[in-house]
Amino acid sequence: MFFQKEIETTSRQELEQLQFTRLKHIVSYCFNNVEYYNKKLSNSGVNPDKIKTLSDIEYIPFTTKEDIRDTYPYGLFAQPMKNIVRIHASSGTTGKPTVVGYTKNDIDMWSDVVARLCVAAGATEDDIFQISFGYGLFTGALGLHYGLEKIGATVIPTSSGNTEKQVMILKDFGTTGLVSTPSYALYMSEVAREQGVLDDIKLRLGVFGSEGCTVEMRDQIEKGFSLFATDNYGMSELIGPGVSGECEYRCGMHIAEDHFFPEIIDSKTGKTLDAGKDGELVITTLTKEGIPLLRYRTKDISKLNYDVCQCGRTHVRMDKIKGRSDDMLKIRGVNVFPSQIESVLVGTQNIGAHYQLIVRREGFMDTLEVKVELINGDLLERYGELEALQNQIKHNLHTVLGIDAKVSLVEPKSLQRFQGKAQRIVDLRNQK
Repeated sequence: MFFQKEIETTSRQELEQLQFTRLKHIVSYCFNNVEYYNKKLSNSGVNPDKIKTLSDIEYIPFTTKEDIRDTYPYGLFAQPMKNIVRIHASSGTTGKPTVVGYTKNDIDMWSDVVARLCVAAGATEDDIFQISFGYGLFTGALGLHYGLEKIGATVIPTSSGNTEKQVMILKDFGTTGLVSTPSYALYMSEVAREQGVLDDIKLRLGVFGSEGCTVEMRDQIEKGFSLFATDNYGMSELIGPGVSGECEYRCGMHIAEDHFFPEIIDSKTGKTLDAGKDGELVITTLTKEGIPLLRYRTKDISKLNYDVCQCGRTHVRMDKIKGRSDDMLKIRGVNVFPSQIESVLVGTQNIGAHYQLIVRREGFMDTLEVKVELINGDLLERYGELEALQNQIKHNLHTVLGIDAKVSLVEPKSLQRFQGKAQRIVDLRNQK
């Protein structure tokens, strides 16, 4: 199924011509309407006339989250406030929030690209979708809300929290589609199972985002709710959800290339990498009016596949995010992504899907402790079986990561549950 079949299946040649036309426009638009970009481009010797091919994008300097924070709150806006109809912002947990603004055209485009990914995932006008993202400055809830309404689906804006009530609504309202973080979906399925109502819930589709989801975690969610789960990608700086999403074949997330131009770079050198190489995802917004961004460094690690998908969509697919360059842990000189650990843990017999990573510094070395919940707390009394399970997990982690990690098996439901993004890492390295 397609929401906008003509553009979603256009030829690579036609798509690249459209991207080039829009790239020239957006560079000129930023140069003429955003003082910060005028100075940044001029200092790099770049003006709109320098963009003669798509590859000339490499002349453009990168934009970072620090640039948005340095111009807080409205310094990167390209339109006067009278033309801005919506403002969103990040949580700002590590400093000032990143503030983004939307014109009416931006909202319409946002709804379109979200509608595309929802239809690609299998959503229809007959679905009843429960949105269990928090409503507010966070982009996820309203982004999916508008996109789902655009395809004619019924939307229940429950927001996040009050999990028992969420489960009641899933059952009583006949919800067929769920929007949430993967970790919250897993928690909701636990609560539904405890309440004995899983068989009364009619969910068939999950459209998950806002945090990474390994295949192993996805399998656990599907097992818990008996639904078909898809992943999608976005961030508030770029638009919110809608940059890319999985289709029914789940072989990568299709990027809406008519609106977002992707590159993969080496995080250290900034050099553009060939297709199929792992690196940092960089996105240029081609059509945004409120806050356009040129070569925005997402810090997310992925790779691109330009082959035409089985579904018929021609837009490039990005792999599931392997991790973030700033979330990467370095343990004894080895680069470790939380997603690698999750892929080992989730689905291992006798342990649950909730875990916590504790990083400490002992002497001059960093150490990693992996806390995992048991499914059955009685195992804590069976020391032989407990030790065997710990050794199995340690061995599997060593095989994947190449390092030794301490494994702590803890009682069921003793680790924190999350209604929004899961915070798995506890960094104690700076504590004395």
